[in-house]
Parts: sequence; C-alpha cells; structure tokens
Amino acid sequence: MKLGVFTPLFNDLTFDEMIEKVAALGLETVEIGTGGSPGDAHLKIDTLLASSDARKEYLAKLADKGLTISALSCHHNPISPVPQVAAEADELLRKTIKLASLMNVPVVNGFSGVSGGNETDTQVNWPVLPWPTEYSDNYEFQWEKRLIPYWKGINTEAEAAGIKIGIELHGGFLAHTPYTMLRLREATGKAIGCNLDPSHLWWQGIDPVAAIKILGDAGAIHHFHAKDTYLDQDNINMHGLTDMQPYTDVKTRAWTFRSVGCGHDLGVWSDMVSALRLYGYDYVLSIEHEDPLMSVDEGLQRAVTNLRSVMIHDQPANMWWV
Repeated sequence: MKLGVFTPLFNDLTFDEMIEKVAALGLETVEIGTGGSPGDAHLKIDTLLASSDARKEYLAKLADKGLTISALSCHHNPISPVPQVAAEADELLRKTIKLASLMNVPVVNGFSGVSGGNETDTQVNWPVLPWPTEYSDNYEFQWEKRLIPYWKGINTEAEAAGIKIGIELHGGFLAHTPYTMLRLREATGKAIGCNLDPSHLWWQGIDPVAAIKILGDAGAIHHFHAKDTYLDQDNINMHGLTDMQPYTDVKTRAWTFRSVGCGHDLGVWSDMVSALRLYGYDYVLSIEHEDPLMSVDEGLQRAVTNLRSVMIHDQPANMWWV
C-alpha cells in the first residue's frame, strides 16, 4: 500500500509549494481536486486538457518529488435539480475523466449526487425513511429517473477511457452505504465503485471493517480516504446521529471528524488495513484532514505517523508454518 494526501488542506499554497510540503513528509501520492468542493487550487483543468506540454511539465514536477497522482477529485452534484449546478458538475466530471485518461491517473473521485424528489422540485431531497410514503415515492423517482440513468452514461464513458470512478459514500447523497453503492454499481457498470471513507460510515452506525469486506468482495473499492470520526455518546443522546448543528459546534455535536487515531484506536485502523489487504485493495490510503481541533500540520503529521504504524507494504510470505 501507499500513503498519500488529499491536497485541499493546502489550498492556500501554490502547486509547487504544496508538492514540496508533501514530499517533505515522505508521502508517495497526491489526490488533487479539479473543481467542485475540493476546488482547483493545484490544477487548472482546461489548461492541462489543452496542452500535452503542460501535462508533461505538471507530471514531471511531481515525479521530481517522488510523487504520483492517486486520483483526480471533482466532488459535486451532477444530478442536482438546479440546472446550472447539474450542468457545471457534469461538465467537470466528464473533463476530469478525460484528463485522468490523458495523464494515466486510474481513478476519478466524486459524489453520486442527490436530485429533487420529483420532476418539479427546485432543491435537493435526501429521503432516509420509507414512511410517510411520499419519501419512498421520492426515493424511487430519484433512483430510477435521475441517479441510474446518469451513472449508466458515465460508466460507459469511464470504461472507454480506462478510468475507475470512486464515489464517496457521504451522507446527503443517494449512494452513501454499502447497499446503495452495490445497487448503483449493479445497475450501471463495473467502472462505478467507491472511494471508501470510514469517517462517513461510523456516524451512520456502519462498521468500516464489515463495509470493506462487503465492498471488497464485490471488487467495488477503487480508492480509500483516511479520516476518523469521534462519536460523542452524550451528544448523540441529545441530537441523534442526524445532527444538523454546524460542524463548528464541536462541544455539542453528536460526531466530529478527527485525524486518524483520534476517533478510533489504532487497533481499529489496523483491522481496516488488514481487511483491505485481505479483500484485494492494495492501493492508496489518501489522508483527508478535516480535524477542527488540530492545525493542518499537526493533524496531517498525526495521521501520517499513525497510519505508518499499521500499514502493510510487502506481499505476504509463504506460510512455512502450515
């Protein structure tokens, strides 16, 4: 396995400054945003699409620092009921797939998206209960009329480009659990898989090790985000897991994103790494820093140190003892 970082935490740095900092940490890969939620501070997609020389120069700078790109990320909402948002997100995703193919980047990450609940909705709708039955009606409309048709087309485009899609299982979007991931993959194609981020599973009550077994057995893990979550049971008792308080209200929130090892102990992270290896994922652990209690430098260094202590690099030895 390789250790990398999702670079929006360095959006205040230039590309050259960012790769200098990442290389100094001894990391091997970077996951770079092309727009949408990650922003495009470190990659201007139209510039790189337009020029093979610009692409070669970009990749050469990374290689000079001993770095490769694990994924290009364009987290957005391509099935938004707001036409401008959907068009912008769709264009960005298709451009990102094309650029990934041109730069030999194997994975493009993003969100599944979430639509309105019917033909006339003007804002998103995220149903999470089957009753009142209007929620079930909304849910089926979203899957059958918006989500599946859209991602069928993207699967075709990604397969033609030789690219895997890593959908982050994030609450608020239609694919957010192992079941919804596998349902979408079954309905659309094998290029569609997940960017597995355990931080979003914990607050849904899902054991990430079990999720790795389910998704890994299906060959559906295309990328991995290394981020932790702290669950505050006292606050869960007050607000429940679907806590609408701002992320800044750390004292009273039911759960909060943390750096690796600050929400769950390293035994849990070791179990995840072992499950990833056992079920066929031997690619990148891409650190995502969103810890409100730590600086970027301290939170990232903590994650690097903790992950290095549990990572598996070498192939297993022959079982001489059996």
